[in-house]
Amino acid sequence: MLNRYGISQESTDEFGFEAVENPVHLHDLHATILHLMGLDHELLTYFYQGREESLTDVGGKVVTGVLA
Repeated sequence: MLNRYGISQESTDEFGFEAVENPVHLHDLHATILHLMGLDHELLTYFYQGREESLTDVGGKVVTGVLA
């Protein structure tokens, strides 16, 4: 979908509460931000309550549609 500022990734309902087209999960958003920072989201972990945790869990993927 094209708007006056460029390309829009998704569209929302009439009130703007939910994505109705191409929704992006929070894990995917985190993976994309980490990718833009030059970090591999699959290798980045932190120690929490005795085990290694990942910010993007096991399902995060980079959303290439928003990258230039």
